[in-house]
Amino acid sequence: MSDNLPGTAGNSKIIIGTRGSDLALWQANFIKNELAKIGLDSELKIIKTQGDKKLNLSFDKLEGKGFFTKELEDELLSGTIDLAVHSHKDLPTNNPPGLVIAAVSEREDPSELLIILKDCVEVQQKLSVKFGGMVGTSSNRRKAQLLAVRPDLEIEELRGNVPTRIQKLRDEDYDAIMIARAGVHRLGIDLSEFYVEVLDPIEFIPAPAQGVLAIQIRENDKGLFERLQPLNHIDVAEQIGLERKVLNLFDGGCHMPLGCYCRKDGNQFQVWTSKANEGNDFPDRLFTQSKTVNGLAEKIVSKFDPHRKFPKNIFITRELPETSYLRIALEKHDIEVEGRSLIRTYPSINNLDSYILRNVDWVFFSSKNAIEYFFKLDPQLPKKAKYGVLGRGSEDALRHLGKIADFNGEVEGIDTKDIADEFAKVANGSKVLFPSAKGSLRTIQKALSADTKIVELTVYETVSEEDVSQSYADVMIFTSPSNVESYFVNNLLEPDQQVICIGKSTGKKFDEMGVKYSLPYSPDEVGLSEAVFALDYIDKRDSFY
Repeated sequence: MSDNLPGTAGNSKIIIGTRGSDLALWQANFIKNELAKIGLDSELKIIKTQGDKKLNLSFDKLEGKGFFTKELEDELLSGTIDLAVHSHKDLPTNNPPGLVIAAVSEREDPSELLIILKDCVEVQQKLSVKFGGMVGTSSNRRKAQLLAVRPDLEIEELRGNVPTRIQKLRDEDYDAIMIARAGVHRLGIDLSEFYVEVLDPIEFIPAPAQGVLAIQIRENDKGLFERLQPLNHIDVAEQIGLERKVLNLFDGGCHMPLGCYCRKDGNQFQVWTSKANEGNDFPDRLFTQSKTVNGLAEKIVSKFDPHRKFPKNIFITRELPETSYLRIALEKHDIEVEGRSLIRTYPSINNLDSYILRNVDWVFFSSKNAIEYFFKLDPQLPKKAKYGVLGRGSEDALRHLGKIADFNGEVEGIDTKDIADEFAKVANGSKVLFPSAKGSLRTIQKALSADTKIVELTVYETVSEEDVSQSYADVMIFTSPSNVESYFVNNLLEPDQQVICIGKSTGKKFDEMGVKYSLPYSPDEVGLSEAVFALDYIDKRDSFY
């Protein structure tokens, strides 16, 4: 076929090649309907692929290697079909000679779902799966990221199409399973019988191009290519093009435990990358942003170079236990960690008047300390009360108390003002309680409307430790403004020390001193590990040798 299109110049229809699973058929019918909207008539041809036949192999040995796509591509090249619909993440990063991707769909939500049997739920645990629970997934990418935050979990192989995998959970072959949200949403599957955790793509990094459909045609079908352009989402193509270029540069296919997710925020491309060597390995994570995708994939891949230089030691103004995510992430690269708080906290009140809590709709926490001191007062909140938090660290602190955050500002952006605006959308006009430290900033409160009843409750205060000693670590991580103040009473930064701050209020202290610093996107240990990984570090001591 050249410019003489099926369904237009002749009587024949465009033949769409597709796999036969429920999800593949949904995807193919979706494209069929989209073609009808632009005046192209079509019909489906079901083709069985190697991936459908080799049910004993892990998905990591199938995805991205052509096992779900080769037979469709062969029929395209032979002319028995005119167009193939693929889940884009299944495609190899290079098209076979003679084939081209003519269009990509809008991106379905690329989040992951952790679907849990209700009697296997422990909300005190991160991700809500009971301690030592068995989770089904055949993805090394998912396995590596799961074990990084929950090393107690047992990960077992899980194969089959989406309904089959869910049925295996229903049959209690597993305590939980992890699958892409896109497939569940497209098939309209009811999960109300389970407990479901939605894992945002900046928390749990998806596969490159996850949630996107690809329309593949023959390269010489110029007329069809042009007719398909109304279905092509150029912004999505640009973002997943970056993700897939990262995959291509690693030359690992989806057998590699690699997650890469790109999104556009204003004029910035924001990219999260997670990579491990094997599913059992602790993954390295990177967050980076740029105004252009040109050269960005190469920059990302260079950060994962096994021969790159890392800081020799890091100081953080917080004690880190041996099981700390940040400590494990750093010590993996032989980075020494010194963690000590430079402040002490103590309660501001010992009793809580019940009238303060009357008719409270929301309780918003901006720190883990606020959560700790507030719940020590044994508050008797109304059943309708919801919890809002600034980030994952506070969300985890709530979890340890058996409570779930209804609003997590971290997914809204790095700027507290952006988080405040998003919280205002759900909390305006209600009664909101703000347990906080003495003298804390009121960024969230300032964004709320005049008809919102704001209740301020100071639950703790901070004081500086005396005689704080100097640190000569390569990287200095400051976790709060008060820790900054405490350190610089008697100390100065060394010329080559690099600074990372949690929160813009902490960063402002360094703005006042004229000192450069970096901010992690996520104000927690995962975000800090990403920030350290992103540093351009040159060991100047090497220049003497």
